[in-house]
Amino acid sequence: MKAVVARNLVKKFGNFRALNGVSFEVESGQIFAFLGPNGAGKTTTVKILTGIIQKDEGEIEILGYRNPYPKNEIEIKKRIGFVPDEPEVYPYFTGSEFLSFVLDIFGNPPRMRSKMRNLLSAFNIDYLGKLIKDMSHGMKQKIILVSVLMREPDIVFLDEPIVGLDVKSAKVLKTYLRSLADSGKTIFMNTHVLEIAEKIADEIGIINDGKIIAQGSLEDLKKRVGTDSSLEDLFLKLTGEEEEIKALVEELKE
Repeated sequence: MKAVVARNLVKKFGNFRALNGVSFEVESGQIFAFLGPNGAGKTTTVKILTGIIQKDEGEIEILGYRNPYPKNEIEIKKRIGFVPDEPEVYPYFTGSEFLSFVLDIFGNPPRMRSKMRNLLSAFNIDYLGKLIKDMSHGMKQKIILVSVLMREPDIVFLDEPIVGLDVKSAKVLKTYLRSLADSGKTIFMNTHVLEIAEKIADEIGIINDGKIIAQGSLEDLKKRVGTDSSLEDLFLKLTGEEEEIKALVEELKE
């Protein structure tokens, strides 16, 4: 089953086209790493897929629902979770109050409470009494991760999930995401950390200037470019930045 489908997505901000005919498919049970330079359209794509902003043209399907927003918004949002790159939540809630708020929205089921306790322990969160406004970026990131992962959604959307996490928490997250995918959940992850895409992604999509320029497994992409080099080198070749980097380095030598 296709968990996520995008067909010819277009999104404009004034005269600027952030997305210009973006199309891709993500199978259920996959970890899909969505890569691209800054400003390429990654976050805009995820915000459309999660119903935060509306597309201007094209179609999306989420868990079989075609163009679900706003008609099927409640059903979809019960089944997906989103961890943004900027963890901005209610600043005057404590961590405990925020998690209790999320639990109450979903009926406070025992399994969710149990999953929450396990996640709090795994991410070494011992600051639930602290106001969210007084937490560091990494501390807030872990609270939001718990609030999403404890729900066990069918699709987890993550925008730069590793940024701000300590080494242990990053390893816990990567390992847990792999186990979720192996159990049939779908992970859609925007990331600049190419190592995480290289190590755990089943499928990689690369976007540049609002267009998909490549999609496939790491091995597929290597065959396409005709190289056995790292994902970093592959990424730079596909986005056309390899020659630019060489020129910049030569300038620095002068």
